[in-house]
Amino acid sequence: MQERKTGRTTGRLVMAGVSALAVAALGLAANQAVADDYPSKTIEVVTHAGAGGGTDVNSRMMMLRARRTLKTDMVVVNKRGGNGALAMSYFQSRPDDGYTIMTFTNGHALTMALGKSDLKVEDMRPIARGTNDPQVLMVNCKTSPYKSSDEFLAGVRETKLKFGTTNIGGLDHITAFVFAKRAGAVQPTIVPFKGGGELATQLVAGSIDVGVLNLSEASAQIEAGDICPMVVLHTERMKPIPDVKTAREMGVDVVFATVRGFVTHAGVDDAKAETLEKGMLKAMGHSIYQAYLTTSGLDNTSVLGSDEWGAQIKQLLQDLIPAAKEMGLVK
Repeated sequence: MQERKTGRTTGRLVMAGVSALAVAALGLAANQAVADDYPSKTIEVVTHAGAGGGTDVNSRMMMLRARRTLKTDMVVVNKRGGNGALAMSYFQSRPDDGYTIMTFTNGHALTMALGKSDLKVEDMRPIARGTNDPQVLMVNCKTSPYKSSDEFLAGVRETKLKFGTTNIGGLDHITAFVFAKRAGAVQPTIVPFKGGGELATQLVAGSIDVGVLNLSEASAQIEAGDICPMVVLHTERMKPIPDVKTAREMGVDVVFATVRGFVTHAGVDDAKAETLEKGMLKAMGHSIYQAYLTTSGLDNTSVLGSDEWGAQIKQLLQDLIPAAKEMGLVK
């Protein structure tokens, strides 16, 4: 009698174990089905720029082909205000399900460095970089005494110059400060302007000695022989100006660029993040997006995957945070 009870008990335990395994298997299958179906609804792309702004345009250019490569619709959500603070707040409010992407720029990084957002680098999962427009220190070809990168570096170490930037406390201002500090140069007098176009015009007019500009902002004046690039703040020389040295070549470890890339929430799982990265990289490798880069004065080196893009975000914050504190920009 005891043997029969034991046999029945054992049988029930075995059946219970089988049932549990079956339920687990069904759960795994369901999860896999969800992963395989991703993305299955519209993806929001959050930007801090208004319609027609540079970040807005970059997002839409990426989306032209990404809708096809990801096989889902994508919409831009414009959240203007606070130099990216409002966009970051909205991004933080969204679920980490892989259906919200934010176009992250150096402006966002600066807002974080200034303590004007509680978003942390650990809250984001990098996907891909879309543009990388290195900052370049430029002079007036006709009036500047500096005719080469080496002459320029020697000059800024001895002379207090007027550096033109866009806004006080912005990325250009911090760039000028960090460059001068790491070059062992005299801190320059900062002359702010509303935008790169005005800055380039005033450099030609002789109102300033040096302009902190992107290549695209002064391309017409460079072609005309009015503005001469002196130092590229990038890891390597730029193809359109191959004779201009990088700061690093001359022993000054400064890398700053106007960047735009894409991030999602840190909690998005690996499978979804990989799907996003592959789809967006393929989209930005298409001739349509590459033509957009070319017309912006950039090339295919702008597009990078998640690992390199993530490293750049971290480095940008590592440079900005101490500089902002030292300059008294953080209260």
